[in-house]
Amino acid sequence: MIGHFIHGHGPERALVLHGWFGDWRVFEPMLPALDESRFSFAFMDYRGYGESKTLGGPYDILTIASDAAALADHLGWDTFNLVGHSMGGKAALRIAADHPRRVQRILAITPVWAGRVPFDEPTLTMFRDAVHDVRKREAIIGKTAGGREPAVWAKNIAARSLQVSRPEAFGGYLESWAMSDFASDIDRLPIATRVVVGAHDSSVTRDVVAATWLTLPNASLAVLPEAGHYPMLQTPLALASVFESFLLTVTGEASS
Repeated sequence: MIGHFIHGHGPERALVLHGWFGDWRVFEPMLPALDESRFSFAFMDYRGYGESKTLGGPYDILTIASDAAALADHLGWDTFNLVGHSMGGKAALRIAADHPRRVQRILAITPVWAGRVPFDEPTLTMFRDAVHDVRKREAIIGKTAGGREPAVWAKNIAARSLQVSRPEAFGGYLESWAMSDFASDIDRLPIATRVVVGAHDSSVTRDVVAATWLTLPNASLAVLPEAGHYPMLQTPLALASVFESFLLTVTGEASS
């Protein structure tokens, strides 16, 4: 079974999918603010990351989606919510496309869209170089976070990303979340979706989200004014409040 950590024992269930630079533990600062009596969270580690670091590939969005569905089966969850950060947001859309009757809501945190990321060639090269260059990882983290944190913060996150992921997994997931395109599969996805944007995120901006995620028929937006691309680390309590207000809405009801 794919590596995972369970937090809580409540009736509202959610699979939580991390981003490119970290394993499930990036969400740890939020745990004291997530009500264990109301929620059951399954924080999953992708193949090649964290508790699943020894598992072989393929390292792509399709495999994340397949492993997440298998984890839900293992837990006995017929229906569940999805929470996805960055590339985890793209994986959440793949799960919802494959299992629309099982997914109740999607909470997408600074998420990558279902389509191909419109990188220019220098930026794509930089991201590919980051697979083996920790300084490139540090630069990407610092920029997308908004450039407002101490420099050592991005340095430490980049260093930890080397420890918790295998290079071949890190590189494989990049090619998948950046280059794959299944936007046509979720064109009219009716599932209630809340998109969280950090006001200082230089990558997943309000304009990017408006042109992609907010075209879904039941999508809404929340902006965290003090966050960049990593609100679970930058503003964990504010993000936990969004978790609670959205995931506890009536299934299918649009969040305000």
